[in-house]
Amino acid sequence: MKFQIEDVTVYFPYDHIYPEQHSYMVELKRALDAKGHCLLEMPTGTGKTIALLSLITSYALSKPSNPIKLIYCTRTVHEMEKTLAELKLLHDYQVRHLGPSARLLAVGLSSRKNLCINPAVVSAENRDSVDAGCRKLTASWVRALAVENPNIPTCSFFDNYEKSGSEAILPPGVYTLQDLRAFGKQKGWCPYFLARHMVQFANVVVYSYQYLLDPKVAGIISKEMQRECVVVFDEAHNIDNVCIEALSVSVRRQTLEGATRNISRMSQEIERFKATDAGKLRAEYNRLVEGLAQRGNLPIGDTWLSNPALPEDILKEAVPGNIRRAEHFLSVLRRLVQYIKGRLLSENFEKESPVSFVASLNAQVGLDQKTLKFCYDRLHSLMMTLEITDTDEFLSIQTICDFATLVGTYARGFSIIIEPYDERMPHIPDPILQLSCHDASLAIRPVFERFQSVVITSGTLSPIDLYPRLLSFNPVVSRSFTMSLTRECICPMVLTRGSDQLPVSTKYDMRSDPGVARNYGRLLLEMAAVVPDGVVCFFVSYSYMDAIINTWNETGILKEIMQHKLVFIETQDVVETTLALDNYRKACDCGRGAVFFSVARCFLRTSLLCRGKVAEGIDFDRHYGRLVIMFGVPFQYTLSKILLARLEYLRDTFQIKEGDFLTFDALRQAAQCVGRVIRSKADYGMMIFADKRYNRHDKRSKLPGWILSHLRDAYLNLSTDMALHTAREFLRKMAQPYDKTGASGKRTLLSQEDVEKMSSAGADEAMF
Repeated sequence: MKFQIEDVTVYFPYDHIYPEQHSYMVELKRALDAKGHCLLEMPTGTGKTIALLSLITSYALSKPSNPIKLIYCTRTVHEMEKTLAELKLLHDYQVRHLGPSARLLAVGLSSRKNLCINPAVVSAENRDSVDAGCRKLTASWVRALAVENPNIPTCSFFDNYEKSGSEAILPPGVYTLQDLRAFGKQKGWCPYFLARHMVQFANVVVYSYQYLLDPKVAGIISKEMQRECVVVFDEAHNIDNVCIEALSVSVRRQTLEGATRNISRMSQEIERFKATDAGKLRAEYNRLVEGLAQRGNLPIGDTWLSNPALPEDILKEAVPGNIRRAEHFLSVLRRLVQYIKGRLLSENFEKESPVSFVASLNAQVGLDQKTLKFCYDRLHSLMMTLEITDTDEFLSIQTICDFATLVGTYARGFSIIIEPYDERMPHIPDPILQLSCHDASLAIRPVFERFQSVVITSGTLSPIDLYPRLLSFNPVVSRSFTMSLTRECICPMVLTRGSDQLPVSTKYDMRSDPGVARNYGRLLLEMAAVVPDGVVCFFVSYSYMDAIINTWNETGILKEIMQHKLVFIETQDVVETTLALDNYRKACDCGRGAVFFSVARCFLRTSLLCRGKVAEGIDFDRHYGRLVIMFGVPFQYTLSKILLARLEYLRDTFQIKEGDFLTFDALRQAAQCVGRVIRSKADYGMMIFADKRYNRHDKRSKLPGWILSHLRDAYLNLSTDMALHTAREFLRKMAQPYDKTGASGKRTLLSQEDVEKMSSAGADEAMF
């Protein structure tokens, strides 16, 4: 269908549109007109992606004199592929209506691991090994040697791409990762380097968050992007944690041992170069006297990770004299590694600011802030000079230099935390030094400043007013949309007690209560007997899930559940979990029914961004998820030293109370888990929040509006038997035929004619 939103003709590839999609487009256009940033919360399963793509591409078509580019950021490769598939459909529709003038170039960009077509390289087991395998075949010095000695292996795909020069371009169209690989095989060109080259010419680029938020990657991939870009962060409810991860570094004993080996290897290489090719070391020294600004002119095959500090924080000046000579720089690294080794011997928890850490480092081993600031770029320069290609072997020294550069660059928004052991296992020494970023706005500020419009959107952004404070920006539009439905197909319930009237909760003091475990078990057993097909259960952590399943097994509840449905469990192994999910779907398909036990959050000492594998990105639509039970409130591990330091920073800097942030964070994760169950308006499902704390208004009110609008008073403070009665009533109602268009009452599907009427009515109102 084709309709007007003010002066923009919107091309939408379906015959009908949801009212909330239309409202979403109107708000998005307001933000684009104002050249400002916006926050938009849209319920899951309401076509957010196609609404975004339709409006922004149509907006670009309507303003050919001032073209805008769309940078669409996703969290996973799977989401990237889904976005590009939607865009393909939309592009075909626009070309049918407008002809060749609507043609655009849209490219998905991912790592070498996902794009490489050289069998010798892509067979490596992980991403770092694939990157190193690629460099061994494409580095400029390797190819120079191969000209003289044909026995030295190179990559024929990269060589063909280089030989084609300016002819190596992608014709207009929408290219998924699979399309890029197929095109590369057909032409004999490297799809990874071709995609990287085409990013600057494409009208739409779809890639991972890290390509914009992590300075090490963004400095290489995204530095060419012009200001006239619209940046979309989809599923961005966790964007603050992604920003923090991008600027945080962890150092363990193993890291230091690896770094020591790396320094010895580089020292041997320097001696070899002195004997065979001292001119290269001399040339590097002269270049360093002038400064490090030359790195932008490297051949594309030689580019490596960029500086971990943000672009405006990098000094554009000559490298300090004490690290210009290669051997002097290695001496600095040895002293730094030795100092950190000494700090890891501490038997007590320590926390200090970067300023005091640098002062202590200077006093003990004579390394000042400026020397530290240049460590990462100096290491990059040295590895280029020494012609090192197996970069996967040098990850430890990269981590140390990454740490040094960030410590030397930032005085505020960071803490250095030293933990001698994991608090959950105090008898096992496992020292770790962490440079922990607390300020999410640091990583995303360059994005807000550089691009004219940034759109942050997700199904769970409530409470929406907290994000501008966390990310330190002023949105011109901030809006949360509800879901228009012809029937009440969502049934959220808050269960506070079992049939025996004992309260249920995963609060720490109630966790080990056998009554709670029994009541949770009875709830699942009763529901498994009534609810058809698939039931998904989320627990607050792996340890709690293990404990409760063990209890159910010992008391015979698990055996009773398995008489109704098969049981599958998520584990910490990706392959096992994938297999369990596959078999869970088969059990639902064949009518046997199944229960899937999953985890809302797992806890790592080094990360705040650790979710269960199934909690995000895996959909339980249709019969795969007729009920989802959230056992407990998925708070973060509140004794985590990183979390405590961040909470203190948020309180002092942004005046966000600890309790408010922890509740907001737990409820967005709970909403993300239960939201897996509804993926379209034709779908239906129930959500049970099984914890007495959800009955409190301060907790419940932080759930997204589209869930709260269905959470009636009759669904609050339920016991197991009341919840069972509600579930039976709901399922009976869902079994009735219903009017999909909503012609009898509230319209939930708008035709082109309906949209035109709305537009003309809006125009009339504006005139009067």
